[in-house]
Amino acid sequence: MRTGRRHPGARQRPRPAIRTLVAGVVALTGVAVSVMLTAVPAAAHSYAATVFADVSEPERGVVRTVLDIEYVLLATDGARAMGDTAFEQEAYADVQASGRDPEKLTPAVLDDHADSVEGYVLPRFSVSVAQDGEPSQACPNAVVAPYEIVIRDGVPHARLVIEADCTAQVEAMPVPYRITTELFPGTAPGGMTTTIVDYDVRSGAGVASLDTDTNPSMVTTTDWGSRMGEFLVLGAEHLLLGPDHLLFLLALIIGSRRLRDIVLAATAFTVAHSATFILAALGVVSIPAWIVEPAIALSIAVVALWEMRRFRRARLADAMAAEGTLRPLSGKPQGPLDEQPLVGGGGNAVVVRERILAASASAPVVDGFTRGDLLRIGVVFAFGLMHGVGFAGALGIDEPFSWDLLGALLVFNVGIELAQLLVIAVVFPLFVLLRRRLPSAGFWIAAVVAAVGLFWFVERLIAGA
Repeated sequence: MRTGRRHPGARQRPRPAIRTLVAGVVALTGVAVSVMLTAVPAAAHSYAATVFADVSEPERGVVRTVLDIEYVLLATDGARAMGDTAFEQEAYADVQASGRDPEKLTPAVLDDHADSVEGYVLPRFSVSVAQDGEPSQACPNAVVAPYEIVIRDGVPHARLVIEADCTAQVEAMPVPYRITTELFPGTAPGGMTTTIVDYDVRSGAGVASLDTDTNPSMVTTTDWGSRMGEFLVLGAEHLLLGPDHLLFLLALIIGSRRLRDIVLAATAFTVAHSATFILAALGVVSIPAWIVEPAIALSIAVVALWEMRRFRRARLADAMAAEGTLRPLSGKPQGPLDEQPLVGGGGNAVVVRERILAASASAPVVDGFTRGDLLRIGVVFAFGLMHGVGFAGALGIDEPFSWDLLGALLVFNVGIELAQLLVIAVVFPLFVLLRRRLPSAGFWIAAVVAAVGLFWFVERLIAGA
């Protein structure tokens, strides 16, 4: 008579119904995530709302700002705020008539709606004299040069040259200025409009990052540490609010056998960003967005497909193990794991399967890394270079020799790395637990990530055509 007792070392396998239910939940979650992510604008690196301000002081008390605002953003949010529907309609027609070629756009629509343009921008981007740390009344400002359409990272921007006259409040000694933005509040992603301020005035020089909703102003005497702290936070936000980068990181996590694997891969990704920033600052790298954005989407799909292949190899290994022995996947001798009996199930089977995959990839090269591991890190580094081109163009480092901004963006990159490590610390242990209970979950998650990446790739190709 059978007592129903199990061997002490054996683990109880999940019932088929439970496994099916979990698989269904994973699949539905994947579909929900893919739907939400594909609703996000395709060009994740356009930052949706980014303003660039180059501030100088050509004469004592006269503060000049060269302000670059995304043309479409100004013609939609700005026009709506001013109640000028004709501005929005004519700008849309202008973009369509140009064949969506930003090089063919002219400032004619801006000239025709100058009252709306200046009525929106001038009150919302101000310069004042900071007295004892407190701002005084905003200095009178005006547009002092003809409008232009300039191209930044393949995106058309309206350029306004604004001068603020603070001479009535400035004495012989240099004074600190407070720069404040109220442009485009509550704009996606994350309800954020970023203004990158590169300033060089008599009271100080540097670069700062402003957020319309949470950090709208800065003083030209702000210490370096405070300004760099803003870029550190900005880098973390960029990763956490950037669906394409999160998906790329997820693809790396699901394919990593050890915590060390994913940390090194993510770090290689960040180092590649830094290399791209330096090349962009030297003027060596300049790739248009219509190439960069599809390439980033394709990188997500490629890494996810790679991991699907690894999971398929694991399934083949399980099938071989079910016959009672572990035979080489390639038909060639692979070492001491050949023809070894499989003992145990559940988590033990997962561990044995991963040992098979590591052995079948190739012999260890150095410190436990196989050739496959090193190749994976190399591929991630290469894709990181491409992602970095997108970062560089979107945040204004596509101008040669912008060294001040380069230093700030390297700190921005540190913020990206810290956010990556935070995501890894939360997601990797959860995925390990899920993989032990449901080994096939990784394959299906990778499939969803690959599908979204391919969808974005096609979408961005069409948008850039």
